Amino acid sequence: MAEPLEDAVEAEDKRVALIIAILALFLALAEAGAKNAEHRSTEQNIESSDLYNFYQAKKLRSTLYEVAAQTLETERAGAADPKAQDALDKQVADFKATVARFEKDAKNPQDSLDAIQERAKAAGEARELSNHKLEHFEYASGALQIAIVLASAAIITSTGILAWIAAGLGVVGAILMGLGYLAPTALGFLG
Repeated sequence: MAEPLEDAVEAEDKRVALIIAILALFLALAEAGAKNAEHRSTEQNIESSDLYNFYQAKKLRSTLYEVAAQTLETERAGAADPKAQDALDKQVADFKATVARFEKDAKNPQDSLDAIQERAKAAGEARELSNHKLEHFEYASGALQIAIVLASAAIITSTGILAWIAAGLGVVGAILMGLGYLAPTALGFLG
């Protein structure tokens, strides 16, 4: 009489073990996604920081040339010698041309101040997207780990409700992981 009951328990344990294996697979995928998102976020943060630093350095140099041009214009007004005025005019024109090159670089348009700022902004936005992905993967990983523990407890205690809760948490984890890969901004409250 006990044999059919043991067979039923063994079959149930095998199903729960299969659930654990599937949960472990999803956990591995979520962890891989989290690692990739974290790596990308760090790379994009460095790129954004570098570009903003480059922008600030060019802007500072541009400002220095602007101030120098204004100073020379003031000196020119006080200069009586026409040759000195011409030399100052030439230097002011050179400084203003340099400022214009900083603003719009004809040789390297990607190094113009506006272009650098846009690239830095794009890198910052990409970093934020990676951070959203990371949040989804971390929540998915947590849900999947708890699901694995509950499924293991279901086998040990022969409590079927724990297996159902584990399966439900596994579905939640899988959905969060899928959103991390496919739609990281869909759930704005997560990140």
